Order: sequence, then C-alpha cells, then structure tokens
Amino acid sequence: MFQSEKLIHIAQEIADERPEFFERKGAGKGDRDTDSFMEELRERARQAFGSDFAEKQICGDTKLTVDFFFPEEAAIVEVALSLRNPNSEFEKDILKALMAKQAGENVKTLVFLSKPGAVKQHNQPGSLAIISWANKEYGLSIFVRELVNNHVACPP
Repeated sequence: MFQSEKLIHIAQEIADERPEFFERKGAGKGDRDTDSFMEELRERARQAFGSDFAEKQICGDTKLTVDFFFPEEAAIVEVALSLRNPNSEFEKDILKALMAKQAGENVKTLVFLSKPGAVKQHNQPGSLAIISWANKEYGLSIFVRELVNNHVACPP
C-alpha cells in the first residue's frame, strides 16, 4: 500500500472516532477541531511510518509547507477539509506543488483529502480546467479524495 493511501486510512480512522467530525462548526470551534484532527493525524502518521512526513518545506525559499510529502511516491497530500466550500485553498495548494517541482523536488501527484462535497465542488469546469492544465503543462496529477461519514444513520 502506498504511504499516501495509508495516510488516508489513518485519517478515516480518526474521523470515525469523532462523531461530530463532519458537522459544520464555523470559525473558532471548527478551527480548533481541525487543529486537533491534524495534530492526531501527524502523530499517528509518525508512528505508522516510523518517520515524519508532515509539514515539509519543499517549495524552495518560500517557507511554504505542504501537509505531507512522500518522496518515494513523489506525492503530496494536502488535508483540505474545507475543500467542499467555494472558497478554499485549492489553487494555492496546487501552486505549492508546482513551486516544489520548480525547486527540484520530484512531485508527480497531489492528493487533496477533504470532507464530503469536495469532489462535486471541484468537478466544475473551472477546477477541471486547472487540473487539466497542471497535468498537461507540468505533469502533475491531481486527485480529490473524500473521507466517508460513517456516522450517518441508515434509514430503517
């Protein structure tokens, strides 16, 4: 299993442990919940991989960081839980991946990990055009993956 896939499984496990994870909370409480989630994800990832792949400054001299970078896979994973919203960091995260490539890092894949709704949001013409351009011009494959809300009650 790829490390990026294992990270997604770890993130899903954490989300499954938090019944209110998928609720929209707004600024303040939502930010604290996201910070707590990311702290737990970074810690569990360190334990699982035996190395720290989080918060890597691979974008040249910019001091910008990516959430996770797996050099053996040439993959960046950005945990973008608000990617489902119209105003997200979608373009900025793509730019960071391209800057890392320009700085000499071997980056071939960018995976966005988000809450439900992100795939639909970025299956729109503008996002699809950006994804296509980044792939055609820079060889960057971009994928949007969603965590699954396993806390949704099934109808009787």
